Amino acid sequence: MQPNQFNQILSPNPEDSGVWIHQNAWFNLGRFDKPTTQTYQLHDTNNGVYVFVISGTVIINGNTLETRDGLEISETQSFTLDIAENSQVLLMEVPLHI
Repeated sequence: MQPNQFNQILSPNPEDSGVWIHQNAWFNLGRFDKPTTQTYQLHDTNNGVYVFVISGTVIINGNTLETRDGLEISETQSFTLDIAENSQVLLMEVPLHI
């Protein structure tokens, strides 16, 4: 796993990095030991992303998330995260409608 960036750990494509599943979902995990800004581009604009801060601090669109906080992001093609040092963040992109 590469530090200070998001690493894909799950996807619906067998040729992608991480575990392959039979669902329209992508999970990415990031471990950051220095402050950084990351932009996440959704794979499917009908999906939403649930951001879960495992530890540390993340700011998204003026919302400050700290350890064990979560935020749903929808109706966008991408979003930017300002990530503090010593943070771990899980991004779960999943369909919003069945």
